[in-house]
Amino acid sequence: MPIAAVNQPADADGRKRPRNRKDQLALAAAELFCERGYHGVSLGEIATAVGISGPAIYRHFPNKYAILVLATRRLMAAALAATGEPAGRDPEARLDALLGALARLAVESRRAAGLYQWEWRYLTDEHRREFGSDLGVLVQRLARPLTAVRTELAEPEADALVRAALSVFGSLGTHRAAIAKGRAEQALCRVAWAVLRGEPPTPAALPPDPAPSRPAVRVGARREVLLAESIRLFRRYGYHAVSIEDIGRAAGITASSVYRSFPGKADILAAAFYRASERVAEATAAALAGAADNADALRRMSESYVDLTFERSDLVSVYLAENNNLPEADRHELRKVQRLHVEEWVRLLGAVRPDLPAAETRVLVHAALNVVTDLSRWVRFDRRSGMDRHLVRLVQTVLAA
Repeated sequence: MPIAAVNQPADADGRKRPRNRKDQLALAAAELFCERGYHGVSLGEIATAVGISGPAIYRHFPNKYAILVLATRRLMAAALAATGEPAGRDPEARLDALLGALARLAVESRRAAGLYQWEWRYLTDEHRREFGSDLGVLVQRLARPLTAVRTELAEPEADALVRAALSVFGSLGTHRAAIAKGRAEQALCRVAWAVLRGEPPTPAALPPDPAPSRPAVRVGARREVLLAESIRLFRRYGYHAVSIEDIGRAAGITASSVYRSFPGKADILAAAFYRASERVAEATAAALAGAADNADALRRMSESYVDLTFERSDLVSVYLAENNNLPEADRHELRKVQRLHVEEWVRLLGAVRPDLPAAETRVLVHAALNVVTDLSRWVRFDRRSGMDRHLVRLVQTVLAA
């Protein structure tokens, strides 16, 4: 028996406890959080995923939040470990090595990579700052060789292009389209390079200072007021952190009055999703109706999707982030609608680029949509940044890579 095994601790059932149990739990939790949302996963389910009892998890973590903190730290630590700058290479070779490392990490961590996009919002301000600081280090590791390769780029322009490239890698975790690992890595690298070689945003496309809060626009019907206020609160705090009392207060009515318009909070969320689906369908139909050909339709789809994202930022954010909290019947129905929207993009791209393998077509579409989501959030959906115009060009760059 190896010496290391003699003093290895054991779980309650007598099995030897792995030394990396905390990491196992963090990874299992990250995958479950990405699949079902932070609030949709219990400590017992995390424990079961690694084969231990529910009470045994408290030997490693005091609560679920502590697991979320470690999971987000491990996600960033893996990205930083993968991008330790290779020595003795020219900037372009170094950048190529960094992109290759991130592509491999994206494929290996596909089921947990989506943690960066929505679930981190449940972190406290302190842990958000920590996450943001690590992300800044990662951005700089790519921006330095990029500015050496493209000396005409200002630092803010390089940072924006790098963030877009990182979003390309992160996009693989937002969908489950089947693609071979090697082909996925190649596609991600190719798209990331296309983004980094593309036209940068204007200098104005930097995160502007937060605009002063403005009172919500009041619409006539009480139901519409409740829906508008709920969407705003769900986006800012997350569905589970918002109560019926919060919604009523924001709408200027009592909690009991909310129930006259909606049976419960889940019904409000479902109404928001159906509203978002209607807006997406309307934007898609309008784009296709005036298109001269498939290439023009793709361009018009890009414009309409970016416009919708900026004009209805609260609604789109909730639509993308809160799917797991819908009632089951609504969730299945609305996922069909979301898939149909993606299929329209895939159909058009396949028609424009018939030689592109079907699996890569889907990867490119999801990458394009994810870049819009990530970079528009980065500038707080503020059109004054100029990011909306840049994103239309960027989507076309991704789809053409």
